[in-house]
Amino acid sequence: VNFTVDEIRGMMDKKKNIRNMSVIAHVDHGKSTLTDSLVSKAGIIAGAKAGETRFTDTRKDEQERCITIKSTAISMYFELDEKDLVFITNPDQRDKAEKGFLINLIDSPGHVDFSSEVTAALRVTDGALVVVDCVSGVCVQTETVLRQAIAERIKPVLFMNKMDRALLELQLESEDLYQTFQRIVENVNVIIATYSDDDGPMGEVRVDPSKGSVGFGSGLHGWAFTLKQFSEMYAEKFKIDTVKLMNRLWGESFFNPKTKKWSKQKEADNKRSFCMYVLDPIYKVFDCIMNYKKEEADNLLTKLGITLKPEDKDKDGKALLKVVMRTWLPAGEALLQMIAIHLPSPVTAQKYRMELLYEGPHDDEAAVAIKNCDPNGPLMMYVSKMVPTSDKGRFYAFGRVFSGKVCTGMKARIMGPNFTPGKKEDLYEKAIQRTILMMGRYVEAIEDVPCGNICGLVGVDQFLVKTGTITTYKDAHNMKVMKFSVSPVVRVAVEPKNPADLPKLVEGLKRLAKSDPMVQCIIEESGEHIIAGAGELHLEICLKDLEEDHACIPIKKSDPVVSYRETVSEESDQMCLSKSPNKHNRLFMKAQPMPDGLAEDIDNGEVNPRDDFKSRARYLGEKYDYDVTEARKIWCFGPDGSGPNILVDCTKGVQYLNEIKDSVVVGFQWATKEGVLSEENLRGVRFNIYDVTLHADAIHRGGGQIIPTTRRCLYACLLTAAPRLMEPVYLCEIQCPEVAVGGIYGVLNRRRGHVFEEQQVAGTPMFVVKAYLPVNESFGFTADLRSNTGGQAFPQCVFDHWQILPGDPLDQGTRPYQVVQDTRKRKGLKDGLPDLASYLDKL
Repeated sequence: VNFTVDEIRGMMDKKKNIRNMSVIAHVDHGKSTLTDSLVSKAGIIAGAKAGETRFTDTRKDEQERCITIKSTAISMYFELDEKDLVFITNPDQRDKAEKGFLINLIDSPGHVDFSSEVTAALRVTDGALVVVDCVSGVCVQTETVLRQAIAERIKPVLFMNKMDRALLELQLESEDLYQTFQRIVENVNVIIATYSDDDGPMGEVRVDPSKGSVGFGSGLHGWAFTLKQFSEMYAEKFKIDTVKLMNRLWGESFFNPKTKKWSKQKEADNKRSFCMYVLDPIYKVFDCIMNYKKEEADNLLTKLGITLKPEDKDKDGKALLKVVMRTWLPAGEALLQMIAIHLPSPVTAQKYRMELLYEGPHDDEAAVAIKNCDPNGPLMMYVSKMVPTSDKGRFYAFGRVFSGKVCTGMKARIMGPNFTPGKKEDLYEKAIQRTILMMGRYVEAIEDVPCGNICGLVGVDQFLVKTGTITTYKDAHNMKVMKFSVSPVVRVAVEPKNPADLPKLVEGLKRLAKSDPMVQCIIEESGEHIIAGAGELHLEICLKDLEEDHACIPIKKSDPVVSYRETVSEESDQMCLSKSPNKHNRLFMKAQPMPDGLAEDIDNGEVNPRDDFKSRARYLGEKYDYDVTEARKIWCFGPDGSGPNILVDCTKGVQYLNEIKDSVVVGFQWATKEGVLSEENLRGVRFNIYDVTLHADAIHRGGGQIIPTTRRCLYACLLTAAPRLMEPVYLCEIQCPEVAVGGIYGVLNRRRGHVFEEQQVAGTPMFVVKAYLPVNESFGFTADLRSNTGGQAFPQCVFDHWQILPGDPLDQGTRPYQVVQDTRKRKGLKDGLPDLASYLDKL
């Protein structure tokens, strides 16, 4: 190891020289493998082992399955040379006197099922290394994580991995390879441009090879370069400025070796500069070594100035190739320069990230301290996930200090996600037992951690479930809750094989809920224990953890089931009236479906219960043709105060209406959380209150009279408005060779899926098929698909939207009717559909 904990602690105070970054990419594009080359540069693992160790895959099942499941953090210290420091021009990006850099790197999983881990990693970092496999190009998950990163205002740099495959397997010509790279850079920039503006707070976000923010190479073989490295090699030879040359080495610039002239057009005797100066030398090395041309290879090595160690001289073929490339273009060096030069320091990043992170007013003490990354301000720290310790059942709280300092033994306010300023709930004042540094597989104790750093805390796990804010400022608001791109739609019921183990199972479920940012553990009214996750793989890992680590007992599990949503398809066919139990109060209401797209807008936070009601009404009026006066009187959203259903007050001059508002809202939250058909959440329903007749005496219109009445009235509205069920739908992206496309169609048709787009990946024989597949039909889909295409198709499914199940759930013999009956039976509700007469009253 090239550094000690004390050195790292010293670097922590030089916050301009810190880089917090995460590595994000599509599944199997080589994140963990690439991370190894940085870890080996820091001297934590041997250089020869880099690319095979996958140091950041700490769990045993991660090594066995060769996939990353949990995101892992590691802190490393590097020093840069003077010539590279010149490139860092922004004064906030480095201390003049310091050439060391502290890099906190988080390696994240690529599987869609674990994208909640990616969200947790992005929240505590400021920059992202986006890895793309140059053979398969930009995939669906690349787009998802990149979009999330930009939404969190995280600056990306791009790395094209697996170049060894392009050269050895596909044997691409250098011009074709350039076109492949060009296409990937374009695709990534299109995604970036779609979700950010150049004049936004981050400045220019786009990646550009000629600026040095794009790297090329192979993580497995441990070599990589940016155009900066090649420019430096040639700058001395040609006696021109490095930066000038970098612009010439990419894009439409051609060089004619005979006339020694540059031109912008392709002509007969000139060649693209990128191919000539960057790719050709690499091709030559590959050619000499892979075709065993010993003398040529030796000459090349002396030309490039590479001296081999004595033990490497006897190697040949691929083994020699790895050593040569790793010595000539070490991957750690190229990555380190990209990270240090192009990714922001906490000082730079917190200036523009504060408004997205902090819920309170943007001028209070905490907000200002976060904005200035002030070590002397109040402590503000966000815990983004829990990491299990070697000690069973205890967790480190993993997060980032945004302002102030966190020290061992200090007293702090620990605020959960439901905390509201001025109230006592979800708030604990406790001492922090220890602060620790996360180092991949190890942890190191450390006295205190100043702002801009990532660390772990011991002794906080009893007060937080998954995430929360830790502060010493008594008026502080919460940091914003993370927005996950997937939702837990697949559920499994679990029970212990031996009934005496039930308490252990309950304890285990509590720990499981802590250890994964997204999994939900619910107890149904019938006493079942439900685990909800993002997909089959996610649930499989969760159940394995539950059995082996958290509960340590054998478990029986049910088949996976899907959660549905209830909705309506037309306006209620009559005005629904319900009377309160004492017959003195009446409510008149109707339900109607929301226009297409509004429910999605509410989910994405475009329309928000916290918005200013005037601007929200204007937005609804312009986009969805709502009556602006009605749109101003949206009483609330539900379920949980922020869901995709609304309650609108359309009454005209009713007495005492505001006194029952709270009770009606409570009834509405109750009804939207448990719908009338099978107690599933409602989605996309708008309820209108038209008239209310109330008793003049306040004691006769209390909550006990109004709340159940509201719920009955809403249920009656639902039943008269042609109720429907909605099921969740996956967007599946399947990569396969052309011959296998037919097999895919067969499998999808059997499972009610449909293909809506297929295209060929340019320059390769691969096809990409995009399809919608109902989640309910997706169990065993992967295995089925592989057996029908001879194992050549690779699916990746991500939750996309809700769609209405065709058929009326009130008619016997339809599919939705069957679903409703099954759900009711599973939840222990009474048989048969609810009767309208029990909710609707006569005048």
